[in-house]
Amino acid sequence: MERVFRVKGITLIELMIAVAVVGILAAIAYPSYTNYVAKNNRTEGQRELVRLSQMMEQYYLDHRSYTEDMTDLGMSADPFVTENENYEIDAVAVTNIRTDFRLTAKAKGSQAIRDSACKTLTLDNLGSKSPADCWR
Repeated sequence: MERVFRVKGITLIELMIAVAVVGILAAIAYPSYTNYVAKNNRTEGQRELVRLSQMMEQYYLDHRSYTEDMTDLGMSADPFVTENENYEIDAVAVTNIRTDFRLTAKAKGSQAIRDSACKTLTLDNLGSKSPADCWR
């Protein structure tokens, strides 16, 4: 009696199909991932704008005017760079008597590239946020 040995394993065709499937899944998933990262980083800018807006209101209560210098709010520099260095935030007094302010967060580095539709976020003393689509 002759023994027949069967070799177990995968063929080159099966391996190529598996690699193709992984490539297709990666091509679909990567844009979604970068969009997710951009939106997540955008919340850092939004969070800091809201926090600094509250600090501006406290400064106004203490000094009867808003400031354009972020160091007056206790920040390390003017303009202020967020913790993960995705945004640079600066304040502008809208009127000469400093009764209105506008905070602007500008995306930096890779965040500016990933989130090109929302490179600049603004928040003013009335709570107006722009661009509105970027705050959703």
